[in-house]
Amino acid sequence: MATPSSPSSLRIASWNIHKGVGADRRRDLARTTRVIAEIAPDLMALQEADLRFGTRAGLLDLDHLHAETGMSLLPTGRPGPSHGWHGNLILARGADLLDLHPLALPGLEPRGALISDLSLRGHRFRIVAAHLGLLRHSRRAQAQAILARLSTLPPLPTLLMGDLNEWRAGPGSPLSLLARYFTLPAPVASFPARLPLLPLDRMMAGPGHSLADLSAHDTPLARRASDHLPLTARLLIDGAKP
Repeated sequence: MATPSSPSSLRIASWNIHKGVGADRRRDLARTTRVIAEIAPDLMALQEADLRFGTRAGLLDLDHLHAETGMSLLPTGRPGPSHGWHGNLILARGADLLDLHPLALPGLEPRGALISDLSLRGHRFRIVAAHLGLLRHSRRAQAQAILARLSTLPPLPTLLMGDLNEWRAGPGSPLSLLARYFTLPAPVASFPARLPLLPLDRMMAGPGHSLADLSAHDTPLARRASDHLPLTARLLIDGAKP
C-alpha cells in the first residue's frame, strides 16, 4: 500500500524498467504504467526508458501514462525521439522545471546523469537521476563526475536516485565517494526482482532533505514487470519529521 504524501513530504520512487521487458521476456509498457500507478508517486526517476540502439526512441506512451497516473515527463533538452537522457528520465506530478544540467558520464559504455532543478508544491530542489556503468572503475569515475558537476552549481537541496549498479560499500566503492555529499540510507535489495538479493538501486539525500520509509515496492506485478524492483520513499522537506 502506498504511503501518502503530505504537505511536508513527497512520495518518491526510482525504477529501472528494463525497457519494459519483464520476467516473461515480453515488452509490455502498459504493465510498466500499472506498476507506477500502484506506487502513486509525486516524483519518480526511471532508467532504461529508451531503446539503447538505433534511434534510441522513448518507449512509454506518455499520454496513457498521464491519464493513468497524473504524471508528466520533465523535459530533458534533448531533441529527437528519446524520452530521456541516456535512458534516464524524471516523471512528476505538477512540477515546474527551473533548470537542466544533463551530464554525459565517462566510461566504456554510454551513460548519463540527468540533473534537473525543479519546483514542486512551492519547494525548490535538485534531482540527480542516474544509471551508472557495469564496471567498477567506471562507476567511480562516474560518481566523481556527478560530484564535480554538483560543485559548480548553485546550492539547492539535492536528491540522487537511480540504478547505481553497486552493492558493495567500503573505501573502494563509488558509494564512499557519494557519501561525501549525500547521506546513504541502509541498503534495500531490489535485484533480481523475482528474488531480490542485491541493493543495486539507491536513493540518497544531500543537505537540506532526508528520506523516510525507504523500501522496495514488492508486488506480484512489479516482480513480473522488470528485472529490478522499484524503490520508494518519502522525501522529508522543511524540517519534517519521519
